[in-house]
Amino acid sequence: MNKRRFAFRAAAVLILVGIAAWMMVIGRGHTVYIDNKTLEYEGQTYKAFHRAVVYVNGEKISKLAARERCSATNIGQTFTMTVGIVEEKGQDEKPVDITIELPYNWDGIIVNIPGYMAGLPQEAWMTEFVSTPSEAEMQEEAPGEEEDILAGAEF
Repeated sequence: MNKRRFAFRAAAVLILVGIAAWMMVIGRGHTVYIDNKTLEYEGQTYKAFHRAVVYVNGEKISKLAARERCSATNIGQTFTMTVGIVEEKGQDEKPVDITIELPYNWDGIIVNIPGYMAGLPQEAWMTEFVSTPSEAEMQEEAPGEEEDILAGAEF
């Protein structure tokens, strides 16, 4: 009876570890920032579009003019969006379906639409979003400026 109980417990633990590993991969959340900004890569300049309308899961997320960015939240490793591109003012919108495999270890990902549409390699149009420290964090006390606890104490 004791061996049977141990076998059931071991099987239950293995199943739970397997489920946890699977959920870690499919349930990973990412914030995807979509750029419509001019990109320079290897001496070439790829101009931003006049307008890019971004749809995720059939919902309009944003209408981006040149030099603008929007964001969308994605669960999982695959991000799919439709971008309606207007290259010049007065032209019709051309919808383009985009599916991107997201890096597992990045929380924030920037996707540059002009670079993607130009067919550049992934390292050109996809970068990791790294937030800059706020002004309050930058103005923390510098070392040596804090009050000395023992100042004025007599021994």
